[in-house]
Amino acid sequence: MNLQELNAYAIAGKIDELNLISLEGGIYLLEARMHGAAYPLSDTRGQMFHLRSVEHAREVLHAFPKLQFNLVHTSVHDEMCGLGASVEESLKVPIAFRSTWQS
Repeated sequence: MNLQELNAYAIAGKIDELNLISLEGGIYLLEARMHGAAYPLSDTRGQMFHLRSVEHAREVLHAFPKLQFNLVHTSVHDEMCGLGASVEESLKVPIAFRSTWQS
């Protein structure tokens, strides 16, 4: 899904939530959730759309209708050497869709 498609779905009220996924190395990815399925945001070349921060995501989404917006931190414990698979889920925290200093 690209930005234009995401905006069209948001205007139509079809987006359940947006998740900004924080990955190791300061990389953030955005996914839209609709009807229980995840749709990652892609750039114009069809590659994953990388964001730098929560504020960068807010800047990209500034013209969108207000949506439920979450910051998701993935767990890396299962990738660490010597540790088994974990039942621990990612940490998902609701955040403001707009900055508090913006109208």
